[in-house]
Amino acid sequence: MAREKKLRTVIMHDPELDDVNTLIRYLLYSNEFETEGLIYSSSQFHWKGDGAGTLFEGDSEHSKYGIGPIANWRWDDGVNFMEAAVDAYEKVYENLKVHAEGYPDPQVLKQAIFNGNVEFPGDISKDSPGSKHIRELILDNKPGKLYLLTGAGQSTIARALKSIEEEYKDCQNWKDLYKKIGEKVIIQSFGDQDGVYATYIGIHWPNIEFREMATATWGYFSRKVLQAEDQKYVSAAWTKEHVSSVGPLGELYMTWGDGKQMHKNDIADYFGFSGLSVEQLNKMGYITWYGEPEEKGSWISEGDTSMYMNLLDNGLDAYIGASYGGWGGRNGKDIDPNNISSKDYSSARWFGPAQCDFAARLLWSVTSDYQGTNHPPEITLNDLEHRKVKPGEIVKLSISAKDPDGDHIKGRWWQYVEAGSYPRKIDFIEEDQEKTSFSCDQVVEPGLKADCIEVINHVKIPSDVEQGQTFHFIAEVKDYGYPQLRAYKRVVLTVLRD
Repeated sequence: MAREKKLRTVIMHDPELDDVNTLIRYLLYSNEFETEGLIYSSSQFHWKGDGAGTLFEGDSEHSKYGIGPIANWRWDDGVNFMEAAVDAYEKVYENLKVHAEGYPDPQVLKQAIFNGNVEFPGDISKDSPGSKHIRELILDNKPGKLYLLTGAGQSTIARALKSIEEEYKDCQNWKDLYKKIGEKVIIQSFGDQDGVYATYIGIHWPNIEFREMATATWGYFSRKVLQAEDQKYVSAAWTKEHVSSVGPLGELYMTWGDGKQMHKNDIADYFGFSGLSVEQLNKMGYITWYGEPEEKGSWISEGDTSMYMNLLDNGLDAYIGASYGGWGGRNGKDIDPNNISSKDYSSARWFGPAQCDFAARLLWSVTSDYQGTNHPPEITLNDLEHRKVKPGEIVKLSISAKDPDGDHIKGRWWQYVEAGSYPRKIDFIEEDQEKTSFSCDQVVEPGLKADCIEVINHVKIPSDVEQGQTFHFIAEVKDYGYPQLRAYKRVVLTVLRD
């Protein structure tokens, strides 16, 4: 079942090719969000300048290359990739609505596009249309958290907060307003790309929750951290079949050797070339910071996708806390199949299911008939009397699941040990019991197709648990449609000792 209320989001990007890809994926999931802003923002990697030729004396990516001072960096006039992405979304909007409710009207999204603080990296000296918009959202009285999601720097956010501070700090209600903002705003960012969190937000607004979402899994170096079985999802063959050849949004998606370049004469962007060696590219003036080019048509990057993946309504409820973990990873390390503790694995472990889900949504965008493509299973958590548990207690875990397409489905329960505060894995009392006749039109014999199942197991709470420790259990149901899709349901048990 979908969440009762959509999460409020503001998306911030600089004009990097991986931001284009990140935005394309976001739009395919935009039915799950209340998108309240799409804002261009600067970072150390991209900034527009003031248009007056003012030379920037500070540090950014250009100075690392021994260039400068300069008036702008990797930002052409007329940057409009957000508008282009929404235009592509508009072409497939009617198809997407067939497959899920809640997709926003393209005109509403277009009206939510603003320029933020784009002139110089880390500049929060003056307001911008984007910072003013964020300020209004922060100060409004709508219920729920406001998720400020940035794949760029945080200067637009910081300017919004600074303008609030400047106006209200000496007012009588400042203490209450400050507390309200701290309870309302959550920043999820791929790093601190302009130093503004360290120099302003973290100092002046430490009560605002900051979730660091940086991970190699979704970035340029994903091949270094993906599991062997998931390498196919960044290959040219898979990318062409499932992404770049699928409709207007797929056509916009950036891949290795596609001939595209975000900015004219961008010496750091050589990804659109094919058939050239590093030596040849260097002679052409390019800085080959990634190394040898990958296979033409293959995955480049969605570096900032992790900033919203934990907000998806896939049943993992990862938005609740930074330690929960989901498709965007978590603020801790998970144990990989080789028994190595790795922060990258906390996101890489979900990469295959996330890619298949992405492929399915792209097919939605070009399919006008609901029956023409696949949709994820639907899971219901059966009655769990309480989630406070005591040592020695036996807890029944039970979900019901069905597949909207009538595909065969299979389910299992597993303990997400790393997400809980109890440090060890505990054994299930028995194997998962999968029943196939609880709500189907007829009893399904064992071994035959079942599109309705109930999955039950039991766990016994250990005797050595401490007050407040938690256990996270995940129900995972996969279908046998194409692409194969998964759905989840999380149960968190909290120890309550006498």
